[in-house]
Amino acid sequence: MCIFGILIQTRFNQKQSYMKFGTKAIHAGVSPDPSTGAIMTPIFQTSTYVQRSPGDHQGYEYSRTHNPTRTALQQALAALENGQHGLCFSSGLGAIDAVVKLLKPGDEVISTNDLYGGTYRIFTKIFAQYGIKFKFVSMDDVSAVEALITPATKLIWAETPTNPMMNIIDIKALGKIAKKHQVLFAVDNTFATPYIQNPLDMGADIVMHSVTKYLGGHSDVVMGALVVNDDMLHQQLAFIQNSCGATPGPQDCFLVLRGLKTLHIRMERHCQNGKSIAGYLKNHPKVAKVYWPGFEDHPNHDIARAQMRDFGGMISFTLKDDSLAAAKSVLEKLELFSLAESLGGVESLSGHPASMTHASIPKEEREKTGVTDSLIRLSVGIEDVEDLIDDLRKAIG
Repeated sequence: MCIFGILIQTRFNQKQSYMKFGTKAIHAGVSPDPSTGAIMTPIFQTSTYVQRSPGDHQGYEYSRTHNPTRTALQQALAALENGQHGLCFSSGLGAIDAVVKLLKPGDEVISTNDLYGGTYRIFTKIFAQYGIKFKFVSMDDVSAVEALITPATKLIWAETPTNPMMNIIDIKALGKIAKKHQVLFAVDNTFATPYIQNPLDMGADIVMHSVTKYLGGHSDVVMGALVVNDDMLHQQLAFIQNSCGATPGPQDCFLVLRGLKTLHIRMERHCQNGKSIAGYLKNHPKVAKVYWPGFEDHPNHDIARAQMRDFGGMISFTLKDDSLAAAKSVLEKLELFSLAESLGGVESLSGHPASMTHASIPKEEREKTGVTDSLIRLSVGIEDVEDLIDDLRKAIG
């Protein structure tokens, strides 16, 4: 690591032990540039680095392998997840791809049956053809997971809250099962973010983020990340990161570093608005069901309350008119809730999982988990909540 990276790491390690989350979000992984005093991490827009002699360099040789802007971001993300090592990728799926590449033909993966459609697609359409077997099961009761473990099981993959049904999975209980059977345990923490929960603290080996979402927070970057504690696991993943090349550029890393500085404030508002809108929808005469883990009658609410600091800004709901036409009518009438892929930006978004984010999952499999043609998913932004409720009122009628 170069002097710049050493200064960053040393300065932060000295302070990390007493930093609260908001302070970490602003200061983790970054330090004034020693050459100029610039308070913001520079964008090291370079592909290569001069060496004094063959192999004699300052910790950086080629930007696919290392880049100082990416180094700062990786350290910041690791700190926010209470982890030792962070790794950034060109997308969330690039990060997932790296995790599955830890496996070999004949290995088995157990995953939740309610998960992001892109994850399902890369599991079943890409890696399954290389001899890796995937088992999908409801993880509401973790005993169902343990029942599926065989000597070939090498990875448990969970989301919590899940996408899009907001199911809650007991991270601590699943972590104990994974440890008992010596199986890697990965958690997609995209919906919750490190502001709400830290899976590594509860027994996960790997935390994955679609950085595109809340961590970037401004709908202007595509990126993924992994955070781990184990040194050997980090070395394996870093080798894959470098060898396969799905790395982000320094401009994108800079944008996410900037986004992280307001993560705690944004998430506080996302959670506040989410609670208000979930309550409004639950009491709406035309709404059939609202999926939001903050409700006391939400499945595994007690687990959510125990492992989460708040309940987030992601909400799914169905209408009493349980038809595709009714859902499309609402989505077409919404104005502040823009109809678009993705989530986690400062602006509110609406989506139709069955035809958008989860279209790659066969209809019969989607509907088993509740992803029907009438399901609408909301990513509640940080606008004034009265305006958002008014938008929903006009659209639903």
